[in-house]
Amino acid sequence: MQNIVLEDLIDRVLKEDIGTGDVTTNSIVPPDYTTIGFIHAKEPGVVAGLPVAGAVFRRLSPHISFQIRVREGERVQAGQLLARVEGEARAILSGERVALNLLQRMSGIATYTARLVELIREFKAKIVDTRKTTPGLRILEKYAVRVGGALNHRFGLYDAVLIKDNHIKVAGSITRAVELARANIPHTMKVEVEVEDLTGVEEALAAGADIIMLDNMDIPTMTRAVELAAGRAYLEASGRINEQNIVEVARTGVDFISLGALTHSARSLDISLDVGEMKPL
Repeated sequence: MQNIVLEDLIDRVLKEDIGTGDVTTNSIVPPDYTTIGFIHAKEPGVVAGLPVAGAVFRRLSPHISFQIRVREGERVQAGQLLARVEGEARAILSGERVALNLLQRMSGIATYTARLVELIREFKAKIVDTRKTTPGLRILEKYAVRVGGALNHRFGLYDAVLIKDNHIKVAGSITRAVELARANIPHTMKVEVEVEDLTGVEEALAAGADIIMLDNMDIPTMTRAVELAAGRAYLEASGRINEQNIVEVARTGVDFISLGALTHSARSLDISLDVGEMKPL
C-alpha cells in the first residue's frame, strides 16, 4: 500500500470519528498517562490489516509502540494475541475504534476470501475481486483480498478496459466497441468484454478480446464457452457465484472467477482491544 494514500485515508477516518477531540477520554484520562493494550481475536479467522491498525495509533502519537505478534495472512484462533500497543493512554483509547474497525473489516474480507480460495484450490481458476468496495476503503479492501489468497481485478476505471453491455449499446456492437477501445488505449493494456451468451463469446473472440467475462451464465453454457474459446482468450466467470456453486463454476475450466461478495458481503472478524493499568509517565 502506498504510504501517502494510507496516511490520507487514516487522517480522514480519524477526523470522522474524533472530530475536534475525544471529549470523553480527554475529560477523564490525564494527558501524561500511559497504558498497554492487547489486541485479541475473538473468533477464528485470517488476519489482515495489523500494519494499518498500528499506523492509526502512531498517527495519533508517533511514540506509540505497536508490536505485531502474528503474520499477515496467518490463520488465528479465538483468544489468540494479535498485537500489543503501548504508549500514550489518550491516543490508544481515542484510536481504538478506528483501528479495530479497519482491522476487523480487512480480516473479515481475508477470512472469507481464503475460504473460497480453499474450495477451488484443485482447479486452475483464480478468484478475483471487483470494484464493489466501500467508498474510500478500496485500497484496504483489495489489499485484504490479496492477503486472503485471491487476486485483484482492475483497481479503478483508469487502469483497465472492461466493455460492458451499456458500452456495447453505444458502440453498436462488441466488434466496434473493441475497435474503439484499442484505438484509444496504450498497446500494453488488455481489453475485456462482458458477454451474456455464446453468440457474444464468438463475437468477442473474433474481435480479439484478451479477456471475456461470462456474465450470469449457467454451467452448461459456461462449459461450452470454454470449449469455444479453446485458449484464445482468458475467460472470467461472474455473477451469482457463491460458496454453494463456486466449485461447479471452477470445474468448467474458466481462468478467473470474480466475486463482488468478497468485499461487499464479507462479515467483519470479531477482534477486541483490552487495556491494562493506566499510570502517569
